[in-house]
Amino acid sequence: MLQLILGGARSGKSRLAEKLAIDSTFPVIYIATSQALDGEMSQRVAMHQARRPAEWGLIEEPVELARVLRENAAVGRCLLVDCLTLWLTNLLMLDDPQRLAREREHLLDGLACLPGEIIFVSNETGLGVVPLGQLTRRYVDEAGWLHQALAERCQRVVLTVAGLPLTLKGTAL
Repeated sequence: MLQLILGGARSGKSRLAEKLAIDSTFPVIYIATSQALDGEMSQRVAMHQARRPAEWGLIEEPVELARVLRENAAVGRCLLVDCLTLWLTNLLMLDDPQRLAREREHLLDGLACLPGEIIFVSNETGLGVVPLGQLTRRYVDEAGWLHQALAERCQRVVLTVAGLPLTLKGTAL
């Protein structure tokens, strides 16, 4: 089963995804896409680490998400990817302008054949005003297109606001 959990900053989306992973009763591998490039981000990473059960596996991969999913998806296993918008940011910041399109294509094309349970977490960034600046607008556009494509492929899509889940697609929580 593929699930997409969307929400704004501090909406409760990661907590919900972690609960769903626990409820799956499968062994969980947490796939972290963030890079702790400064002190503030290091604090965010530490907060997430402290919340996770000690028995969960961890893979830190900022760019090659499709490869990591292929290598680790298995029947009876839950992969939790947190988060797609950080992954997108990492790709946008690379010197190779084609890398984002290639990695996105690898991700979307490979989802249908992945076994087990996969939960994606991502920031919903398209609910505000159109941002100033070309890179910021591209980020919002790319995130929106990624979410649309992923939502088509997922069995459940949930929007989280103020810690409350609103099921947009699939079985309600």
